[in-house]
Amino acid sequence: MKAVIFAGGKIENYDKIKKYLEGSSLIICADSGIEHAFNMGIIPDLLVGDMDSISPAALEKAKKLGIEMQNVPSEKDFTDTQLALDTALARGAREAVLLGGLGDRPDHGLANIFLMVSFKKRGLEFKLAGENWEMFLIDKETEIRGKEGDILSLIPISPEVKGVETEGLYYPLKGETLFMGPARGISNVFLGNTAKVLVKQGLLLAVKWSHE
Repeated sequence: MKAVIFAGGKIENYDKIKKYLEGSSLIICADSGIEHAFNMGIIPDLLVGDMDSISPAALEKAKKLGIEMQNVPSEKDFTDTQLALDTALARGAREAVLLGGLGDRPDHGLANIFLMVSFKKRGLEFKLAGENWEMFLIDKETEIRGKEGDILSLIPISPEVKGVETEGLYYPLKGETLFMGPARGISNVFLGNTAKVLVKQGLLLAVKWSHE
């Protein structure tokens, strides 16, 4: 089952993120993320969080619509986004997309990136996505769809990533080791509509960016 999570980070062009809603069975909003859903004409299945950033108007609208809410104290050991992901996993999701997961708080953005690692271990594969980009993890052979000229960066998120091989990218890697720190894997380029990345050991953060 696929879940879509709306967080409160910036989204400027809603038309460009509509594709991520396709095939979703569960829509959860983390606090002010519900304002993105409302802006898209979407009524989510669930609103979670401490409600410290949602506007009074959006909160009142959610109540009038009878949207299920899970309200938690502001003093807690997890973020509203993590709560939304926990809830998605508990309700049977095995795939998720986080929209609005990056914004003006780099600490929250980094936390959301690293949440991908912890939830992967728990059986939930999820990506962060925006208008022109998406982030996801690679730990095995993976085919990635794109377009000629799209950018793909491969960033080690474990101390070293061994046996990295690529196909369909301008700068090929042939069984090489990438280390956390050096920026060798940044800004590779799609030669066509698909690329393949193989990892034998370790974990890569893949960031795909489109010119469109």
